Amino acid sequence: MLSPNVPRSEPLSHVTSLAVFLMGALALVVPSGYSVGPVLLLLASTALLFKRFKFSSFVLLPQDRWIIVALVAYGLVVGIMSAVELGSRGFDRPLRFLLAIPVLLLILRYPPRLSWLWGGVALGAIGAGSLALWLKLVEGVARASGFLHAIQFGNLSMLMGVLCFAGLGWAVVQRQRHAWVALLLLGALLGMLGSLMSGSRGGWLGLPVVAYVLYRGYGRQLPMAIKAGAVGAALALVTTVYLLPQTGVQQRVEAAVSDVSHYVSGTETDTSLGLRFEMWRGAAQLIAERPLLGWGEAGYREALGELGEQGVISPVAAEFGHAHNEFIDAFAKRGLVGLAVLLMLYMIPMRMFAPSLSHPDLPTRSLAVAGTLLPVAFIDFGLSQTFLAHNSGATFYAFWLAVLWGSYRARRRIVS
Repeated sequence: MLSPNVPRSEPLSHVTSLAVFLMGALALVVPSGYSVGPVLLLLASTALLFKRFKFSSFVLLPQDRWIIVALVAYGLVVGIMSAVELGSRGFDRPLRFLLAIPVLLLILRYPPRLSWLWGGVALGAIGAGSLALWLKLVEGVARASGFLHAIQFGNLSMLMGVLCFAGLGWAVVQRQRHAWVALLLLGALLGMLGSLMSGSRGGWLGLPVVAYVLYRGYGRQLPMAIKAGAVGAALALVTTVYLLPQTGVQQRVEAAVSDVSHYVSGTETDTSLGLRFEMWRGAAQLIAERPLLGWGEAGYREALGELGEQGVISPVAAEFGHAHNEFIDAFAKRGLVGLAVLLMLYMIPMRMFAPSLSHPDLPTRSLAVAGTLLPVAFIDFGLSQTFLAHNSGATFYAFWLAVLWGSYRARRRIVS
């Protein structure tokens, strides 16, 4: 095992704490804010090359290796297949998953203080929600997007809000627990509101699964009155936001119903949801033709364009370079091989974190809940958006996985 004593007093521990805090606090409120913390962590990880370790005390456990396998498999398979077709620029986003590995090794040895981790997540969610409310209610934008695409901004804001719920287990055992609980609850509220203000509908589809993970982590210990109150408060908030015309949520819901109705009746396909259905239909046909290795990025665009020209799918849908679904897109472009490594990237962390959803140590459990929610949320986001095809999505997933797993393992060493 790694050294059982966490070296809190060493400079690298302070660096990782600051970098992880910035990962959360700046993620959505400044341009490319989601990259600031990861870059600092990556730079700090180079110090491991100059540190003298006792190799007998720095042995990775099988669980650590499985997390690394997931990152390596996805980074190399997607990177190589993209680079063969697109050259070095095809390795841009996949490389982030490989660069997360030295960060993971750094966090395993020098984990951040959990107060800095959860404080950064809470402030980041509060900042994202506040920015979204300002853009929507004061500046009057149609969809709050901050410095990203509206879908990316809204879903990542929701994820940060959800992670705030995960941190409550840690908060309730702190000396200043009332202040921490209030801060995290405010972060959860504003993170979710940030998603609503963005008009991103896809991320809300998976909330029942998110709620189930939170229930597995904390719900069974809560009195029925608190559970009922939480559900009632959530329903009241959603109803209020839906009924207020200034939020635009009601219009987005009605538009979704209208899109589906028009598509099913065949009267209109070139709507927001209708175009997605057309993209999925075209991608399904391409998958059937090349199921093993797929079409590649350029091949997919060309083949989909031909389907549009032939009238098989909407010509407008044929103009999109990705399928607006992570799994369909991976299958169509990289075949079964690409789909397999994508599933590994999500399923392995879920499998590694899930056993500690009932851990008796609440700080450990909070990290396990957060680590489980990370892939659950990305699976949800991927149902209606090719989330990892964006720098924000790839960076967020790879480096938060490294931070949460490293912090979780460090905490397990302390309490075991």
